[in-house]
Amino acid sequence: MTSAPDTAAKPKPSKRHHSTLPSTILKEAHTPVVLQEAEHRAASLQLRIADAITTFAGSMRFVYAHIIIFAVWMIWLEKFPWPSLTLVVSLEAIFLSTFVMIAQNRQASFAQAKADHDFVSQEKELMTNTELTKEIHRLTTELHGRLMTEAKK
Repeated sequence: MTSAPDTAAKPKPSKRHHSTLPSTILKEAHTPVVLQEAEHRAASLQLRIADAITTFAGSMRFVYAHIIIFAVWMIWLEKFPWPSLTLVVSLEAIFLSTFVMIAQNRQASFAQAKADHDFVSQEKELMTNTELTKEIHRLTTELHGRLMTEAKK
């Protein structure tokens, strides 16, 4: 028997202020691992800032903004070979790659926690199914024995 996910699980509000979970997490039913990870990320200012930066840096708005900024910089602010622009772009690449690695590490940690949770849940289901199968076998054997005894009479 598979157990249905607990859709009534609500995140516990933080003691300091109302829930810090994103509205998309609050509106949808999620596993406890997802809720716990979202609560952990929402509770830390540093992680919220990192999430905001990586969300923006991974969007087309980021690309369009850079096209405009670099075009303006190269055409009107600085002449060839653009030494300041090269410095700024290099520094930005360093920081963005760091944020990408932070996001990847957090995603890997979350994936591992979810896999661990799924493993435990599946092990419990397997044990329950094994016990039910043994009980069905015992009852079937008992029923067969009774039917055979009555058939001999």
